[in-house]
Amino acid sequence: MSDTLKIRCRENGPFVVQTPVEILDHLGNAFEIPAGKDAVALCRCGHSKNKPFCDGSHKTVGFQASETAAKKETT
Repeated sequence: MSDTLKIRCRENGPFVVQTPVEILDHLGNAFEIPAGKDAVALCRCGHSKNKPFCDGSHKTVGFQASETAAKKETT
């Protein structure tokens, strides 16, 4: 069985996904992942000129998304 895919939510920024990964559009066509990248950043602000990838636009549009997951209780 393969390792669990992890997606990191950057505070007020993109989703960061470790490669190798395949990203498909709604028609099933694959987006090209740049060679040699160990992770890709996916836009979640909606303002990137390079969707679905992040181009840093979140920094200039005031995107706010600092949600956090609930902490696990320790026993």
